[in-house]
Amino acid sequence: MRLTILGSGSAMAVPDRAQTGLLLESDDRALLVDCGSGVLGRLAGTDVGYEGVGSVLLSHHHLDHVSDLMALLKARWLAGEEHLEVVGPPGTKSLVDGLLDVHDYLEGRIDLAIREVGSERPVSVAGFEVAARETRHSMAGHAYRFAPADGATDPEDGPIVFSGDTEAFGGMARFADGADVLVHDCSFPDEVDVSNHPTPTGLGNALADADVDVRRLYLTHLYPHTRGRESEMKRAVTAAGFDGEVRIARDGLRISV
Repeated sequence: MRLTILGSGSAMAVPDRAQTGLLLESDDRALLVDCGSGVLGRLAGTDVGYEGVGSVLLSHHHLDHVSDLMALLKARWLAGEEHLEVVGPPGTKSLVDGLLDVHDYLEGRIDLAIREVGSERPVSVAGFEVAARETRHSMAGHAYRFAPADGATDPEDGPIVFSGDTEAFGGMARFADGADVLVHDCSFPDEVDVSNHPTPTGLGNALADADVDVRRLYLTHLYPHTRGRESEMKRAVTAAGFDGEVRIARDGLRISV
């Protein structure tokens, strides 16, 4: 499996970070996870391109995770592609229906399928097996764990985990136990008083207290407040007791597992 971080930024735009978006690949399968502002352009720069992505999985419905969704639909239509599947937590159909009410000229341009998923059992999306876990954020949403759909790996033991937007807490940490790669929200440095997102020490504490085994942790959803503080943030996660490798997510980073 290959993971490309298309967007590692947040709701506050910066030049070198698009908003949230991940591209997951395995053999000839591709899945886009979240589709914030700037993600379509990043996707166009990959070998897969927007022509090769027929499914989008949404963690939640905040603007910085969905704002390029209609742009993706339009780009696929103009490129001659015939379908798009949008999968996400409850409320995804209302979200897409509302966007199409505004952009009504896109209605019926391609075969659009919408699927809402919960956290009760794993689902198959674009050739991947996906387990979901509810997050703690200002809007309901999911973290996801991914495994290839070859039956060799239970999705709840999949090698790649994406937190979505969430506070750090024990249940989220345990959801990622055993993962090779955890891409986790870490929006602000420690001195920022914030809810709904973790700071480095809070994230490190949650992972250490849950005594989880995660090989590589990538800090993402980075607000401008983190600029120039990246090394300090990595050290804070480690100092809190997390013993895996800590890295900073960046746009264009490709990870193989």
